Amino acid sequence: MINPASFACTLSIALFVALGPLSTDMYLPSLPGLAGEFATSAGRVQLTLSLFLAGFALAQIIYGPLSDRFGRKPVLLAGLSLFVIASIACALAVNIEMLILARFLQALGGSAGPVLGRAMVRDIHGPAESARVLSHIGSAMALAPAFAPILGGYMGVYLGWESIFWFLVVVGIFGAALLYFAIGETAPEEFRHPRSIANIVADYGRLLADPVYLGYTLTCTFAFSGLFAFLSGSSFVIIEYFGVNPEHFGLLFMLVVAGYISGTLLGARLSRRLDFLRLVAAGSKLLLVSGATMLALALDQPGHVMSIVLPMMLFMHGVGLVMPQSMAGALANYSHIAGSASGLLGFIQMSVAGLVGVAVGHSYDGSPVGMAFAIASMGLLCLVVYLGLLKRCHHQPRR
Repeated sequence: MINPASFACTLSIALFVALGPLSTDMYLPSLPGLAGEFATSAGRVQLTLSLFLAGFALAQIIYGPLSDRFGRKPVLLAGLSLFVIASIACALAVNIEMLILARFLQALGGSAGPVLGRAMVRDIHGPAESARVLSHIGSAMALAPAFAPILGGYMGVYLGWESIFWFLVVVGIFGAALLYFAIGETAPEEFRHPRSIANIVADYGRLLADPVYLGYTLTCTFAFSGLFAFLSGSSFVIIEYFGVNPEHFGLLFMLVVAGYISGTLLGARLSRRLDFLRLVAAGSKLLLVSGATMLALALDQPGHVMSIVLPMMLFMHGVGLVMPQSMAGALANYSHIAGSASGLLGFIQMSVAGLVGVAVGHSYDGSPVGMAFAIASMGLLCLVVYLGLLKRCHHQPRR
């Protein structure tokens, strides 16, 4: 078994957490083509993203309590198994309805990776180190969205969009084998005990009543929703509005991901000197400034794709600062129900992001304005939560 505190274990957890980005980002370049493939609208194709996120959200409030009761490993193995089966169904889809349903089931399985990955980090490293480790995991897993659109773009053009899902089947099988043979259980035995639905609901009520937990959950949520607004609209804006070839989409996407990587690396470096709150404050301000800049440029009817890409790079730098710190801040005081706390955070995060994605998809009018407006709005909301809730709290999570 791999040492839980080792770099190899951290990298393995990063693979589980990366299932979500891989499952969305690899086939982003294929989205415009899928509309023609299945003779449907862009909004309907976008449902394969938004309902994926809905499934991702729903499953997390189930996986969290189950993992607190039975442990992280068996629950994660079950999720990975469902992910593999649903990915096969995606590859075999013959119409958009089948693909939407298969994507929903794929999300139900794949969501076990992020929710239990966060809980495993909290189990192993505790509150003080979890922000730094989550930042490093964020940097490592950013390789997925950095290279996934490039790989997915070329696979979609030369091998067909189905090949993307066959690739995910292989990734899921590899992850399940790695977990089964090389990684031990991380949930403390003393915390694993039978819990009724009433107990679970009461735990969720206590979490939502805690302004620190709620504040960090919402800053994480709005930062991620800004990212998802870009995921939902960028392929249409960049490929259709700016005329970029699908196989080149990933190269531009890599620049955006570079902003995220730089943010997570900076956050990891500063986390030992600055608390969660100060790093979230800096990141939230950057989200607002970069989002507002993108919106102003979009309203001016830009003629160059970098008018969208460069502001999004800065926005993603802010996301890289906010998300790992917010996750660690939300889980810091809840070691006894880390799975439930992580699951509720993920449910709120994915539910809001899914709604934002639907809005971006249905507001697309052939210009980047709708997407830019959504991104700027998420930056504003993130800063509002920091100023109106987190900054007003008189106590900080224990470090």
